[in-house]
Amino acid sequence: MIRKALGLISCALILCVAARLAEGAEAFRIATYNLNNYLLHASGSRPAKSDASKAKIRESVAALKADVLAVQEIGGAEALAELRTLLGLDGLSYPYWEHITAHDTEIQVAVLSRFPIIARNPHTNDSFLLYGRRFRAGRGFAEVQIQVNSNYVFSLITTHLKSRLPVPAADEADLREQEAILLHEKIDRILKNNPDANLVVLGDLNDTKSSVALRTIIGKGSRMLIDARPAERNGDDQWHPHAGYDPPKITWTHYYGKEDTYSRIDYILLSPGMVKEWNREDTFIPTLPNWGIGSDHRPIAATFWAENR
Repeated sequence: MIRKALGLISCALILCVAARLAEGAEAFRIATYNLNNYLLHASGSRPAKSDASKAKIRESVAALKADVLAVQEIGGAEALAELRTLLGLDGLSYPYWEHITAHDTEIQVAVLSRFPIIARNPHTNDSFLLYGRRFRAGRGFAEVQIQVNSNYVFSLITTHLKSRLPVPAADEADLREQEAILLHEKIDRILKNNPDANLVVLGDLNDTKSSVALRTIIGKGSRMLIDARPAERNGDDQWHPHAGYDPPKITWTHYYGKEDTYSRIDYILLSPGMVKEWNREDTFIPTLPNWGIGSDHRPIAATFWAENR
């Protein structure tokens, strides 16, 4: 009886120490945000971004308090430079950045970081065969390695897969699936070399979780990615009565005005190694009034402890 009591006390002490260590560990936050045509000048059917829209984007970014921010639909290096400058005036400094231009020369993907980017592996010329024709991945894949502190490094891949708008050349879902295959190959390369690698895959994947494209990216088995599934902080805490379904929290990230629909198509996906440092309680979608002035997407964020566990 005494041994059992001592055992319980020991377990409680261990849990207490672990909790304190977690509280004392350095935390950092990663986010992704589709900026909805952040262009300085009109291009084709895409208008220049209004000042009101830019201001709302900065308000949204401020609400994220992200240390690393992946963005989609940035209209070139000049637009990214403006965004960085304006965020800096708001007290949000991102001294390190990566921007890539692939087949789509109007809108691209980029990464802003408070931490040093110590390696870059841009993928701007990937292609695939479909229906006997060769297609190129429209926005490419920005792959970087980021040093949070002397002991913690993680890799990040961001992309913006083919939109759900139809195109004459091919079925949009088939194009997206092929881009997803290319992305999965890059994920698999990293995790084959190091199954414990800290890897985050995030961005506008333009499809739902049950789609072929998402299932391809997430993968299977020991290298399967975990969906961080950020949600609104509105007090919801119920679980779905069906064990196989996610909790009914509000997780939509995109509003499609033509159909008046809300869907979740922006994701933060984590490798098994990165999941160990993930702070589930601080993973969220910020809720702001008139958020749609900035973009038709809402940003999402996840927080991590900067120590390998």
